[in-house]
Amino acid sequence: DHSKKGLLSSTFCCVLLSWEFVEHYRQSSCLCNRTVNRAITSSSSMMLALGTFLSLAALSCAKENFIDHDTPEDKRTTKSLVDGSVYHLVMSDEFNVENRSFTDGHDALWTALDKSDDDFGPNGGGSLHFYNSTTVTTKDGMLKISSIVGTTEWSQYDTLNKTYKDELKNFKSGMVQGWDKFCFTGGIVEVDVILPGDPFVGGLWPAVWMLGNLGRATYERSTNRIWPWSFDTCDRDQQSAQLISGCNVRNHYGLNPGQGRGATEIDIIEVVAGEPGDLPGTDPTISKPYSDMTLQVAPGVAENRPSEGQHPKQHRKNSHGYPVFSDSVWYDELEMNGNTSLNIFHYGTFLGETKKGEPVSRNKYQAFQTDAVGAMHQITPAHFKKVHTLRLEWQPGRDGRLDWFLQGYKKGNETIEGDGMGKDWYNAFSIKDESLKNVTGSQIPAEPSYLIFNTAISQNWAWKENVPDWCKPCFDCHDRACACNFPDGFCNMMIHDDVAMKIDSVRVYQSKDPKAHPGQPHTLGCDLLEFPSKEFIQGNKDKYSRDAPFNYHDLGPLRKIQKGGHKCKTDADCGGGFDDESERVSRGKCGKGIEYVDPGDEPFFRFTSPLPTNVCKCNDGFTGPKCLSIDHKPIPGAYDQKRNTENMLFEEISSIYVPKNVIVVFCTLMICFIFFMVQSVSDKRKRLAQYKAIDSVSLKEYTGNQKVDAIMTITGRSV
Repeated sequence: DHSKKGLLSSTFCCVLLSWEFVEHYRQSSCLCNRTVNRAITSSSSMMLALGTFLSLAALSCAKENFIDHDTPEDKRTTKSLVDGSVYHLVMSDEFNVENRSFTDGHDALWTALDKSDDDFGPNGGGSLHFYNSTTVTTKDGMLKISSIVGTTEWSQYDTLNKTYKDELKNFKSGMVQGWDKFCFTGGIVEVDVILPGDPFVGGLWPAVWMLGNLGRATYERSTNRIWPWSFDTCDRDQQSAQLISGCNVRNHYGLNPGQGRGATEIDIIEVVAGEPGDLPGTDPTISKPYSDMTLQVAPGVAENRPSEGQHPKQHRKNSHGYPVFSDSVWYDELEMNGNTSLNIFHYGTFLGETKKGEPVSRNKYQAFQTDAVGAMHQITPAHFKKVHTLRLEWQPGRDGRLDWFLQGYKKGNETIEGDGMGKDWYNAFSIKDESLKNVTGSQIPAEPSYLIFNTAISQNWAWKENVPDWCKPCFDCHDRACACNFPDGFCNMMIHDDVAMKIDSVRVYQSKDPKAHPGQPHTLGCDLLEFPSKEFIQGNKDKYSRDAPFNYHDLGPLRKIQKGGHKCKTDADCGGGFDDESERVSRGKCGKGIEYVDPGDEPFFRFTSPLPTNVCKCNDGFTGPKCLSIDHKPIPGAYDQKRNTENMLFEEISSIYVPKNVIVVFCTLMICFIFFMVQSVSDKRKRLAQYKAIDSVSLKEYTGNQKVDAIMTITGRSV
């Protein structure tokens, strides 16, 4: 009938239009982005060959994108202390803007976590804190990561017992990470930091470190069989243990075939505080407080490993020529200077077969050894009171190296720390790629990596030893019965002191000349053609996302950055309101708009008026609810370039040109569609009127025009 004809006509209209051709092009303000996008071909081999060129193009484009306006001009370049060449600033954050928020969705460069730092398994990390983004802000020109006494309670699903279990943490602290926002490979990192707490009271675990973007710190499912691999060789014995192995002929999620991948960890500094006293076996002698400088890498030495607490043994023979003991297998040519000793207390971790109830799984064939190639460096109480500069020079990949630099005074031929405020750089610790290659075949990390700043509170780090058996197993500073579990002075420090790690600035420099330094070229971006990651992360989003009950408001691993919308009274609340003579840049202003409410705010039924109120409105180049964050634009990655290469229809369309003949065809079909629909409705109305007339006649014949109390009307075409 006519209704079917109308439906067919509309269907035909949609099919015809879906085949019409539209012109698709993309405009960009950055010439380099156009170069990058158009230089891609569908050949995967050519894509890899062009990787260096594209990385350098992205580096040139992003140079100003991640640089803080407040960075002094004399800090825009630095000279390498290894190769002597000039490096250029590619990222900086001076943290000069007060009261910044780093909650997920508030900052374009950093994310402060809101989650527990525990894996809820039998082999748990012993963490006693909950990461809360409200402990992280900017104050007095510094990033401030506070550690406080505070209770956090929630219900966690116990996969082993198939029930919910009440969880509780008695401390709150902060972790800030640049995961999937700002990544770099190679270069120089400088961080100006004041360490938290009391140098002679243990219990805190402050750290400045880096991790490959394929793993997200504290999200254990994302790091399982990913951390800390740095191995790009096909080894059948290691294939099962390394999730992304060089033996994989075909890798899914956009990964390159035959390429071993991982998330290697570089610890710029991890601090151990506590009661002073010489640590046995250290050479030169080290005492608390001290810092660890470590490369965590896999695969590790499988057999004949050095014993913890002892230096690697050397081959020795007795007077008769018989061997007393054989060599321990460890890395040669590790260079240490100043008050620096080989870290003999931790040589690595064996990640064995998992047990029931753990959030990740490994069978016996997937178990593997990791190595912690590290050194211990003596620090002083001044590091906990004044700003000190940490410096890491990273030359990635084969023939690369890692160099940790500190500043100290020279007294004669000996380098000493003094008050830790010396101005003479010295190379405290170095690892060369050759050392790794000769022992296990691993390499200096070449993965795009991100920065992490955090302070943890853990039973497994700088904690009290030999807790009495009678001591109640609890960690509440307000409960006297728990005091025997804490290091001396810990609760007093946490309750009465302002315990916080403060970072004055962070800066990353890179070289524009690949020939000026050893190793591979320096790159910017988290999703490179040589090291793609975005498709893998999107295909495994649950591994990079929070678990229940914290993920109810999350749509993925990271929230979209909110631009403005926070309630305000004056322009000063939005980073504006400066005098005309002020050199400060106005970031936003206060005006009428709709208030923004964080998706994670409780309660669920919170009511926000849809009526306009005074909210922050961001100026160009700034973002965040209060407009206090620089609007860093992400660097186009392998996934974006792949989409452009495949010419995906209707994606990234900046404008559409519709030919006249398409408009004529569309209008004609729409007229036909409307005509048939009107005709169909008209026909239905006529048929309905006929049915009513038939029913009326039948009813009159049935009743004989007599009054009755009840009438049963029977309808239907057969009646």
